[in-house]
Amino acid sequence: MSGYFDERSMVVRAMRQRAVGLTYGQRALVIGALHPRLFVGTAQHTTHRTSPYTRLGLTARLFEAVFLGSKDEADRALAFAAKRHATVRGTMSVDGGPAHPEGAAYDAADPGLMWWTAAFALDSVEFMYDALVRRMTDREREELFEGFVAWAELFGMPRTGAPASYGEFRTTYDAWLVSDEPHLVDEARLVGRHIAGVSGYGLPLRLVTSPALATVVQGSLPSVVRDHYGIPWGLREEAAWQAASRASRLAHGRVPLLASTPLLRGRSRDFYKVVQRGEKALLARGGVSIPGVSDVDPPYRGFSETA
Repeated sequence: MSGYFDERSMVVRAMRQRAVGLTYGQRALVIGALHPRLFVGTAQHTTHRTSPYTRLGLTARLFEAVFLGSKDEADRALAFAAKRHATVRGTMSVDGGPAHPEGAAYDAADPGLMWWTAAFALDSVEFMYDALVRRMTDREREELFEGFVAWAELFGMPRTGAPASYGEFRTTYDAWLVSDEPHLVDEARLVGRHIAGVSGYGLPLRLVTSPALATVVQGSLPSVVRDHYGIPWGLREEAAWQAASRASRLAHGRVPLLASTPLLRGRSRDFYKVVQRGEKALLARGGVSIPGVSDVDPPYRGFSETA
């Protein structure tokens, strides 16, 4: 059964690239954590504080199901997400900077916040495709943008919540990134540095949480984002990132664009499940997924949640 997106659409072609599917989520989370309302709103309502990789894997599978699954599979994922998001509303319990002060309201159904969630994913899918597969054409970027708008609409965002065009998206997104608005609350800094692999990952899965992955995630970040997190980056790190990027593009360039090759293309849900199982094994041994976050009492115990 066909899904909501045509198999030859740019968004499906991009999401099927294994190099994209296994990296865009980490990049999107690290950059997205600079948006205090999105990060704090999620943190205040998550049921996976001790198992963050399980939550990330679940989110990735939901996103992939809507993009790449049948309509029945996508509808189940959308219904699950709607149920989870129905109660995500409240006020900031910590200071997130001038644009997101303590006490500021957030709501998962806010069209603006819904678009920012899509925007971080869109930017990361676009960047990873350019860096690890091949550079998109201008037409493909517009098509990818429209695909993400349609995807966000399936999750309940009105079309008016998104920019009118890819050009408008890119202008507003890039301007936000270098503005005074991005801000890291303490927990966001810890989570982002961990997801970027600054101190390693700690999971018993060298294949999918290797130093090479950390190089790719950190190398893909805009320099302003690395500066926010205090991620060191020099000539050696840049050379390693450029080598990884070139090698990936070369491998993809040897395979016809639409050819079926399980090594480079396909759904990544089984890889997400491997990470989740690895975290479960770690926790069963008494380990901690993200030290300083997963092993402490929730810091948002006193937040104000509205009905």
